[in-house]
Amino acid sequence: MSAVVSPIREPLITGNKTYHQITEDLCGPTEKAPNLAWIIAFIISIAFLTFGVFCIAWTIWFGIGSWDLNRTIGWGWDITNFVWWIGIGHAGTLISAILLLFRQKWRTGVNRAAEAMTIFAVLCAALFPGIHVGRAWVVFYFFPYPNTRGPLWPNFNSPLLWDLFAISTYFTVSLLFWYTGLVPDFASVRDRAKGFRKKIYNFVSFGWTGSAKHWQRWESLSLILAGIATPLVLSVHTIVSFDFATSVIPGWHTTIFPPYFVAGAIFSGFAMVLTLMLITRKILNLEDYITIAHIESMNKIILLTGTIVGVAYLTELFIAWYSGYIYEQFAFYNRVFGPYWWSYVGMMSCNVLSPQIFWSKKMRRNIFVTFVMSIFINIGMWFERFVIIATTLARDYLPSSWSWYDPTWVEIGIYLGTMGIFFTLYLLFTRVAPVVAAAEVKSILKTSGDQYAGKNAHSHGHGHGHGHHHETTHKVEYDDTADSAPLSAATPMPETKVEEVTEVVEENTMEKVVEESIGIIDDVEDDLKKIEGIGPKIEGLLKAGGFKTFAALAGADLDAIQKILDDAGPRYRIHDPATWSAQAKMAAEGRWEELQKWQDELDGGKE
Repeated sequence: MSAVVSPIREPLITGNKTYHQITEDLCGPTEKAPNLAWIIAFIISIAFLTFGVFCIAWTIWFGIGSWDLNRTIGWGWDITNFVWWIGIGHAGTLISAILLLFRQKWRTGVNRAAEAMTIFAVLCAALFPGIHVGRAWVVFYFFPYPNTRGPLWPNFNSPLLWDLFAISTYFTVSLLFWYTGLVPDFASVRDRAKGFRKKIYNFVSFGWTGSAKHWQRWESLSLILAGIATPLVLSVHTIVSFDFATSVIPGWHTTIFPPYFVAGAIFSGFAMVLTLMLITRKILNLEDYITIAHIESMNKIILLTGTIVGVAYLTELFIAWYSGYIYEQFAFYNRVFGPYWWSYVGMMSCNVLSPQIFWSKKMRRNIFVTFVMSIFINIGMWFERFVIIATTLARDYLPSSWSWYDPTWVEIGIYLGTMGIFFTLYLLFTRVAPVVAAAEVKSILKTSGDQYAGKNAHSHGHGHGHGHHHETTHKVEYDDTADSAPLSAATPMPETKVEEVTEVVEENTMEKVVEESIGIIDDVEDDLKKIEGIGPKIEGLLKAGGFKTFAALAGADLDAIQKILDDAGPRYRIHDPATWSAQAKMAAEGRWEELQKWQDELDGGKE
């Protein structure tokens, strides 16, 4: 399908990539030995994880007394870290889902990292409530299920129980959304794998063949899950804010918390995605797929959400003053000028002032500045949670109960341990799946590749409706792992063949093109898997039997096809090839829309 692309729009894929090169670049890291940078990062992550596990064991063995909590400050680093991880986690799927619903093409560079970040961050967050209860072995008391404990039952009026349902629901939807996007890429890796590894990827790809029906269902499911996840994440972080807003403590009992928490979650989530993207970009050499254009778009959203968070901070101060309520006024005065003033300064500096640097386009496109800012924002959002929790609890209505809180080495160790868990899981993820969505990158190549879009495009006449000259080349979509490429509107042809034909077109007249390209096109094999009912193995059998193109299959005798299936054994004999020739005829004639409508009515190739 043709599409109009602005010649001045910056490309999102650089390096003059072909479909085959995209597969190699994105699936290659899962097949090769890790490089030195990955090994060093993994060792550091494992070291943090190990120390964290030791501190968790220490806490369970010696009890919560190993933390510096007291009667006044009952929530410290544990709940601070819980809310921080939840904020990061809730932003990941929201980022990917909203960009999908709004059809933003630059989503392809960030969605996989954002979705993975959600899963791993929520796992890290779930650790803290389990430890904080003090008796981790009875943490299942959280769940409301029929039991014999008499009146001991979860309090449904408590926002902490709402957290349990909201977060578990969100985690489930996010997991499905993330895994759905992975299925086509798992199929690409499967088609390149051998032996036991191939069996594993065959299992996790659910028999994906890349048929039109599979792509239709995949697209529908992705949109449905994105539609569910978007409002769900708003409600989930709203419920997290209710942990504070439904209390009567000055500084917490405020109606601004729900939108304030949601904006902060998106803000911190984009910052963490940037951190992961820039590290991944360097370690896995993905500069052609995570481009400066992606980074600049992310920085624009960070600037917007950072400004929203800044407005929320100032609104809190204004409302505290305007309310005339002395206890509310004291709570905010204490935050700014009290003993924890340094945390408030850190919060304002990192979250409000530092992102303003992104008003400059030069700074938005600077890799080093972006990485430093992403770290600052993560630190600032942690300070925000600490300011809300520790400083508010440290000084309440009774000066006699005022206290001071410092984390112990155990609390710091548990926090570092969750960082180790997060990065260990993420690094392992980069070894088993493409960290950038290969199938989705291929879908935008013809409109966002640097050879088709932008000022350095070779030509603006490749079927996009703009440009001043016409080419007579048969420009087509092809990938050696065609199971994972969307249904093409042209007969598949290898890139090398396309390049040969293109050279002929440029150098010779049309008559000579016909003469010289006949021999090139004759040996082209079509992707027979685009026929409903034909998978990779049956395609191999048909091509071995001489039916290598749509035209050959269209003219094939039904008995000849059935004989090939019968000779292959009982697992192939059960297939019904009655519609294959008619489908192949439509494909050979380029009637793709008509074919797709018919395939929607077929069931595995059967009428």
